[in-house]
Amino acid sequence: MSNERLLTIEDLRVDYGGIHAVKGISIDVPKDRIITLIGSNGAGKSTTLRTIAGVVKATSGSICFEGNELIGKTPDEIVSMGITLVPEGRRVFENLTVLENLKIGAFIHKYKLDDDLERVYHLFPRLRERAWQLAGTLSGGEQQMLAVGRALMSRPKLLMMDEPSLGLAPLIVKDIFDIIRTVNREGITVLLVEQNANQALKIADYAYVLETGDISMQGSGNELLADERIREAYLGKRKE
Repeated sequence: MSNERLLTIEDLRVDYGGIHAVKGISIDVPKDRIITLIGSNGAGKSTTLRTIAGVVKATSGSICFEGNELIGKTPDEIVSMGITLVPEGRRVFENLTVLENLKIGAFIHKYKLDDDLERVYHLFPRLRERAWQLAGTLSGGEQQMLAVGRALMSRPKLLMMDEPSLGLAPLIVKDIFDIIRTVNREGITVLLVEQNANQALKIADYAYVLETGDISMQGSGNELLADERIREAYLGKRKE
């Protein structure tokens, strides 16, 4: 597994509406790893992802991807560089079919779609079965699969996921985390924001804990899983 840095965030600050949402954080995302950001609501996790994606403007700092500065680039330019965000709440196009949603994910490149579609259908057989079904009629778990599949159609080097387990049944949550592992094994780096700290830390190579816009702790997934403070604050249990 590579130690090469794919994404480096240095002293990132994001202010909007008079709120200091992100207060000078620094994060490394090595190539081929799963990195997770955990923390309570309002900690700045989603804002960080949206700033990397170019949806939110940074106040100051640097976001460097493969040696290229991202701050100042448009969301389309950032997608074309190889970064894709699966937003919170899935946000599929409900009045379009599954296949149409997937094709939209490939808008940035002119490759033949068949190989990419086959790859997504291999990961998510249910999407093949429902290719002609309207996305709005899918279950929550199927919509999350579609959101991930649509993101993979752009052939990302870095896949960012914002709360992929939110609102899903426990059995489906397990499937989603299995899929994240599979995507990562295929050579895609994953930056994951997740409130289900237990599941996120189990699959993470490295994790950062955000509290009110600051990084309060960091370490390997296993280290944080075993930390008493993390267990009490985010896992709802103490060591016996």
